[in-house]
Amino acid sequence: MAARAISSGTISFGLVSIPFKVYTAASSQNVSFNMLHKKCGGRMKQQYLCPVDNVVVERTDMVKGYEFSKDQYVQFSEDELKKLEAAKTDALELVEFVPESTVDLVHMEKSYYIGPDKGGDRAYQLLAQAMKRAGKIAVGRFWTRGREQLVLIRPYHEGLIMHYVYYASEVRSFADVGVPTGGQFKDIELELADKLIEQLSTSEFKADKFHDEYEDRVKAAVEQKIAGKEVTVAEEAPKAQIIDLFEALKRSLATAAPPPDSAKPVKKAEPREKPEKKSKKAAEG
Repeated sequence: MAARAISSGTISFGLVSIPFKVYTAASSQNVSFNMLHKKCGGRMKQQYLCPVDNVVVERTDMVKGYEFSKDQYVQFSEDELKKLEAAKTDALELVEFVPESTVDLVHMEKSYYIGPDKGGDRAYQLLAQAMKRAGKIAVGRFWTRGREQLVLIRPYHEGLIMHYVYYASEVRSFADVGVPTGGQFKDIELELADKLIEQLSTSEFKADKFHDEYEDRVKAAVEQKIAGKEVTVAEEAPKAQIIDLFEALKRSLATAAPPPDSAKPVKKAEPREKPEKKSKKAAEG
């Protein structure tokens, strides 16, 4: 079944224009539940309650407000909000090209496939191939839903993919996490860590090897409840907590199974044995 475009526009850089279409690249498949009345099983409806007047308020009596200080708001009408929106356009302007290695993945928000629209095949392929040869990705501005969205365009398979990107002001500093630096480790600890990583390494990431186990359990439970059975879930064996880092690395190497498609088996690491010291008399003999 052919993919269905969700929007269209025109890529522009310099004097070049390329008509394009946007397609959904991925969508969440999370399990969701509805809130029901415990007594009768009816689905609940959401209502908005004004805590000042203690009454339920209909949407027609609501306005949007921006909190500029604690519990203090300025109100905006729909007409005022419309005036604040960016001018409606279908343009995607490429403003610069940068090495892909300079882009921090923390900025990535959403992904969309970009395909050529009518009359744009040659220019689309030329841009994709030129970017691939140069090893560069494009930084652009895409006007959508009343605002200017920062995007990245990069070569993908035989075409292009677009990523919505968080602005710098939307990304928190990693320095706020408070990660300690300059840790010192024994040679044997570093060796065991390297070997554990090697033992669990594969040649490439394959998403189809993984699936949502929580979703599987929920669907199995749904089938059990539909059939009038009691929900049963196999309990996982508790994992032993090992405080000593060296001991944890040794046990991990002993129990970790290499991934199915790993290139070659890796020998389990053994702690290095220190050579026995010869007695002075034996050395002289």
